[in-house]
Amino acid sequence: MEAPELAASDRLRQDIRFCTTADGTRIAYATVGQGPPLVKAPGWLSHLEYDWESSIWRHWLEELSKDHLLIRFDQRGWGLSDRDVEDISFEAWVSDLEAVVDAVGVQRFALLGRSQGAPPAIEYAARHPERVTQLVLVGAFAAFAHIPVRSSPAESEAVMTLVREGWGRDDPRYRQLFTSQIMPTASQAEMQSFNELQRVSSTGEVAARTMMAMRSIDVTDRLPRLSVPTLVMHSLDDQAIPFSEGRKIASLIPNARLVALESRNHVVLEREPAWQVLLSEVRAFLASGPGAEEAEVPQPAAAVSNSGLSRREIEVLRLIAAGKSNPQIADELVISLNTVQHHVSNILSKTGLANRTEAAAYAHRSGLA
Repeated sequence: MEAPELAASDRLRQDIRFCTTADGTRIAYATVGQGPPLVKAPGWLSHLEYDWESSIWRHWLEELSKDHLLIRFDQRGWGLSDRDVEDISFEAWVSDLEAVVDAVGVQRFALLGRSQGAPPAIEYAARHPERVTQLVLVGAFAAFAHIPVRSSPAESEAVMTLVREGWGRDDPRYRQLFTSQIMPTASQAEMQSFNELQRVSSTGEVAARTMMAMRSIDVTDRLPRLSVPTLVMHSLDDQAIPFSEGRKIASLIPNARLVALESRNHVVLEREPAWQVLLSEVRAFLASGPGAEEAEVPQPAAAVSNSGLSRREIEVLRLIAAGKSNPQIADELVISLNTVQHHVSNILSKTGLANRTEAAAYAHRSGLA
């Protein structure tokens, strides 16, 4: 079991470098893979080296870097970035993101924000819409203070004390509290891996300060102003951030698409069926982006060029012309049925066609069949 995992990790070698923010904080960032750039904003638990070998995150990193130049970093106070920092705040996290993309030198890129990394990603996309081609939000929240709480103020303060006093201890009992909430269906080995990530990623004091800073986050007013294509994905029974948060975000962002994941975990595990759904949806969404279109969309006829169809939409159109049903298209392209239906709807909308029969005829006229 171990040999293939080690071989994959060895084959995809990440390049770790450092940049400096405006306030002098050194931020560690890593790049791996080739293709259109995809920037991943960090959540509050990250360690560039440990994540690469972790059973919790390795499948995310390996899969996302197969088709993209994956760019990710440790936010201030965490992982390989400066630990002893004065400013731990939402504005500082956005500044970290700005510093990393400028250091890498990418001008236009897709942006992925998961959990606590989602609000800085939303803020960045609102400030720099000309640079973000697409926005993917997973397990996101817009206003931490508005999330329905399952604990009393006294319990919350007790948790904060546990974080400060027990985070860095060898005894994992203090950290298990968070692990059980983040991944209630995790195996013992997966829980141990996440417990260890908490220990090595930062100190209890930084973790507590980060939690306090998260309480002030509110990017709700930014959501209606976003102009980038957005995919929102959220576990239906998320024990950390309720599904209602993802639904609210998707309802406020113009034309955002919401995908519900059949999972109880805030971090979707590789062995869950929800992981394949998540991966398929993200790949299809990113493949339809401006960067992918410029590089890959064939243009056999002026009508196709002018229609604005993405590479994936043209693939779907060809299969429609070949007489394939939606389930058959989903099987052939290894994507979900919902994704196929979404592409078919886009094809008809962009081309002004009424149905699949007209779409098939269009494909033949345009030389795509």
